[in-house]
Amino acid sequence: MPISLSALPHAGHTSGIPLVRPESHPAALDRRNALRLAGRGTVGILALGALAGCATEDTVQEPDPLAAQEALARADAAAATAAIAMEPQRHAALSAIAAERTAHAEALRTEIDRVIGVYADGTTPVRRTQESDAAAAATGTVVAPNIVALRTQLTESQKSAADLARTLSGYRAGLLASISAACATQAGVLLA
Repeated sequence: MPISLSALPHAGHTSGIPLVRPESHPAALDRRNALRLAGRGTVGILALGALAGCATEDTVQEPDPLAAQEALARADAAAATAAIAMEPQRHAALSAIAAERTAHAEALRTEIDRVIGVYADGTTPVRRTQESDAAAAATGTVVAPNIVALRTQLTESQKSAADLARTLSGYRAGLLASISAACATQAGVLLA
C-alpha cells in the first residue's frame, strides 16, 4: 500500500523545507489564470499597436503612378472644353472627349484612393508624397484651344498611358490600356 505524503505528520518539515501541494501553489496555472495572462498580453499588444499607429511619420513617399495619368486626363478634359469656343461646329465631339476624359480622371482617382485606403467617415489618410514631373507639368495646363493641339495632347496622353500600362499588372494595367485605347480613338476618330 503506497503511503501519501500528506498522511505523514510533519513530513515536509523534517528537512526544513515546507511541503507545498500543487493546488495551493500561487504560480499554478489553472484556466482562470491562463485567461487572465492571455488577456493582459492581448491588451498590451493592442496598446502597442495603437501607439505605433499614432506616431507621426515624416517620410515622403513616392507618388502613385496613376496620379500623373489623372492630372493628364483632367488637363485633356479642360482643353477639350476650351476648344469648344474655338470650334463650335465640333461641339458634340469635344463635349464627348471632355466627358470621357473626366470619367478617366475619376476612375483613376477611385483606384488611387482604393490603394491608399479610406477611413470609416469617408476621408482618406494624409500622405506626404513627392509631386511627379508629369503631374506637375499637367496641373493647370490648358494648352489646346485648337483641334490640332488637342489631337497632339491626346496622342501624348495615349502614349503615356500605354507606356505605364506595360509596367503595371492586373486591374491597373487594364485600366490604363483602356484609357490608352480611348485616347487613340478620340485623337484618331473623333478629331479626324
